[in-house]
Amino acid sequence: MLRPSSSVTPSIVAWLGYGGLIPFLALAAATVVGGDYAALAGRGLLTYGAVILSFVGAINWGFAMTLGSLSERRRTQLWIWSVIPALVAWAALFLLASAASAALVVCFIVQYWQDRRLAREAALAAWFIPLRLRLTIGASLSLTVGALVTSIRGPVP
Repeated sequence: MLRPSSSVTPSIVAWLGYGGLIPFLALAAATVVGGDYAALAGRGLLTYGAVILSFVGAINWGFAMTLGSLSERRRTQLWIWSVIPALVAWAALFLLASAASAALVVCFIVQYWQDRRLAREAALAAWFIPLRLRLTIGASLSLTVGALVTSIRGPVP
């Protein structure tokens, strides 16, 4: 089973999860500070957001493969959903920065709600949903800051 006896996030998971927020925060801060690299930081923020959204969506593929308690219908839903965040992320990279940020943030939030639903259905680790919430907030706020700065300063090329 995936549910440990403790609700404490394993140290390696915490380090990797919160470490994954560093590029979000650094790139959002670089867009705020401005300068010669603000546009590059804004584009980097969107690209990193797309990569991470693809990763987070793919977790559902792993759940579909390993959670024996799922019905075949639910397993199929997870496999289908697991590729949708990657498709949204890829398509977002062709949009203007504000629209791309909005698409990524909406999909991060929908992914979080998908994870919550799955946690109610399966024996996921007790720390998973609280961690996903914090990481979703960090990523979404960073993308929102980048979008706001872009709307004030002008579009990212």
